[in-house]
Amino acid sequence: MRRFFRGRHGPVEPEDAVASAASSALVSRGGPRTIRARLAGALALALIPVLLLGGVQSALSFRREAAEQREELQNAAERSVANAKIHVDASAILLETLAPRVVGLDCARQLSDITRRLPGYANLIRFDTNGRVVCSAGAVPADPARRNRPWFRQLFTNKTSTMTLEPGLPYAKGPVLLASVRAGPQSDGVLTAVIPLSTLQPVTEGRALPKGSAVALVDDTGAILSASDPKAFPTIPKAWIDRADSPEGELITARGAADGERVYAIAPLVGDGLYVVLSAPSRGIFSSAWLDPLSGLVFPLLAFSVALLAVFWAADQAVVRWIVYLQRIADIYARGRFTVRPLQAEAAPPEIRQLAETLDQMAAAIVARDTTLQDNLTQKDDLLREIHHRVKNNLQVISSLLSMQERALTDPGARQAINDTRQRITALALIYRALYQGSDLRHADLRPFLEELTAQLMMTETANGTVRVEVRADPLIIDPDKLAPVALFAVEAITNAQKHGLADHGGALTVDFKVEGPEATLSISDDGGGLRPPLETLEAKGVGRTLMTAFSRQLRGRTAMAVNPDGGLTVTLMFPTPESVD
Repeated sequence: MRRFFRGRHGPVEPEDAVASAASSALVSRGGPRTIRARLAGALALALIPVLLLGGVQSALSFRREAAEQREELQNAAERSVANAKIHVDASAILLETLAPRVVGLDCARQLSDITRRLPGYANLIRFDTNGRVVCSAGAVPADPARRNRPWFRQLFTNKTSTMTLEPGLPYAKGPVLLASVRAGPQSDGVLTAVIPLSTLQPVTEGRALPKGSAVALVDDTGAILSASDPKAFPTIPKAWIDRADSPEGELITARGAADGERVYAIAPLVGDGLYVVLSAPSRGIFSSAWLDPLSGLVFPLLAFSVALLAVFWAADQAVVRWIVYLQRIADIYARGRFTVRPLQAEAAPPEIRQLAETLDQMAAAIVARDTTLQDNLTQKDDLLREIHHRVKNNLQVISSLLSMQERALTDPGARQAINDTRQRITALALIYRALYQGSDLRHADLRPFLEELTAQLMMTETANGTVRVEVRADPLIIDPDKLAPVALFAVEAITNAQKHGLADHGGALTVDFKVEGPEATLSISDDGGGLRPPLETLEAKGVGRTLMTAFSRQLRGRTAMAVNPDGGLTVTLMFPTPESVD
């Protein structure tokens, strides 16, 4: 879209696209003092209390969620242990019930029937006091050192029942727990139930455990005896086992063997030798444990971002783009094109529209004032031209009167004095004519002026021979205050050449004007064809010499006279050029 503005007399396009783009960038660039930045800062100050409150609520909510997670996992671990303990306690009750009944020749059959009817037992064995097998429901591996094992000896010393792990003995296909009771008097031996650890392992599909949980049974060294999912458990450090009896129930977060970060809870199952380890996936950042606390901070931040965008959009649409538009109009006005009108501002808000109307009225007032000023300047120029013309005419009248007076005189000295005065007045008249005939009333070009002045002076003087005139002048624009002394100096020098160098036999007159940097030089020379007084006589304090000295001082310059190689006289005026004068 190229047509941004309409002139008072038709469509107008921007003159300088680069300047308009620079102005737009200057106004729209974000900074600490722009409208959008100030609105955003005010909005930020207003929302800081909300953000702080959201942050505090998020922290409190996160702590609450962490405590609930700890409590949930600990309760799940305790429930799992409770279910396993029920099975262990049931085994002890069963052994105490069976101990006095399974005796005699029918012992093996009775034990075999019980293991078939009651799941969870790999074998039921009756030992004598020496550790030999009396009867059993199944095969029993040989163990010569059984009589000396701690659990067996404890039954004949200070305990009536024991629970012990025997992971290394092949009582079953995997690690087992041996539950033993004394069968009665010490002479009746021991009744032992072989319980595979796999039957004590809690079921992970139940609602008591979190989704994705895994359960393992470990001994007091951290060795994994049985696990529902081995990939969910790394090597269990001894320090974890030491936390099993911690009243805080502190959770342990660590990386699983293969499936990422998990949370672990440990609880003792049987004495100090068997422990249940519950493993659940660590809650990710998108879980409710994180989303609930973070929502108190994220939602205010989201609301702040949306409000900030809305402020920027509203500021740009309602204020900034119209300021940019008016600045482009002002740039065009600064380049002097006051005919452009901000018509697009009619769709702007009322405040911007009033500003555009004020800008338009200002431009119209400037146009009207410029028109008046231009008319006044034109009238003033006309008056100045008329004044210069009248002054020139008056000077010509004076020159004519002097000419008439000169013809009426018979004294040669008086006639010469009148003639010199008339030539000076003629030079002044030429200055005024150059001013009112030129395009600039305050300045004149020195080159054509010297050519015309020399020609007119040579026309008024007669010589016995032919006079050749050559004028070589560089252009120089000069004001009347400096043009007058230069012209009068030239009149004196040319008149002197006419009187003393060219009057008898004619010759050559050269007027040379050069501008060399900060200094200008006017040289007037003749070839000395006539009778000339000595140089010291010319340098004496006569009227002509006094005038030339006065004119050079007026120009802040200096004069010089010298005999040139042709035998004539060269008069030189050197003065600073008007441009170089401070």
